[in-house]
Amino acid sequence: MNVFDIIGPVMIGPSSSHTAGAVRLGNVAYKLMDAEIPEDVEITLSGSFARTGQGHGTDRALMGGIMGFPPDDARIRDALQLATERGIHYRFRMEDIPGAHPNTARISYKLTDGREGTVEGASIGGGNIRIDNINGMSVDFTGERDTILVLHRDRPGVIANVTNLMREKYPDINICSFQLSRMERGGETLMTIETDTVPAESLTVEIRKLPDVLNALLVHRV
Repeated sequence: MNVFDIIGPVMIGPSSSHTAGAVRLGNVAYKLMDAEIPEDVEITLSGSFARTGQGHGTDRALMGGIMGFPPDDARIRDALQLATERGIHYRFRMEDIPGAHPNTARISYKLTDGREGTVEGASIGGGNIRIDNINGMSVDFTGERDTILVLHRDRPGVIANVTNLMREKYPDINICSFQLSRMERGGETLMTIETDTVPAESLTVEIRKLPDVLNALLVHRV
């Protein structure tokens, strides 16, 4: 535990859970979008996010995070207006997601080139977050470490190819957490790798070239 676990993060807004944590959830979506501004965004608020979020500025915090603002950015106060000025079509839905943490948001986005995605996560207190689902696949990471996401076909040897690449060309990277998620056997699978050290941007470029890899993203700590 460090001092920020006790006093909370530096932030704009009244609540570390409803504002700072919400910004960080939006930041994960921003990184999954390769730091691009989306054309369309739908945000589903669940639990206390739905019931008290507007009063705590959760809507503005999420939208600010989606645009890449950090939790202490004064622009968060005007995030909805800024989103409109940037041409983002956004809407909010209130829905209790079964089994979800009380402070849960599901962010669905569409980019101008047609790419789409969904990220669902929770603000679990003190500005900390947990990412639970990406594009329909269960994950479990906090955003506190650099995270490599590898979408691939469920084929023998893919995991070995990725880890061997990291061992041979990026020996300084230390893996501290590894998780595999899939919707069905033989279908698309998501590899989640958290690291203690900051990976080079070139790593995901090389991973994308491996057989049966569909995409690879590096989500820097938020």
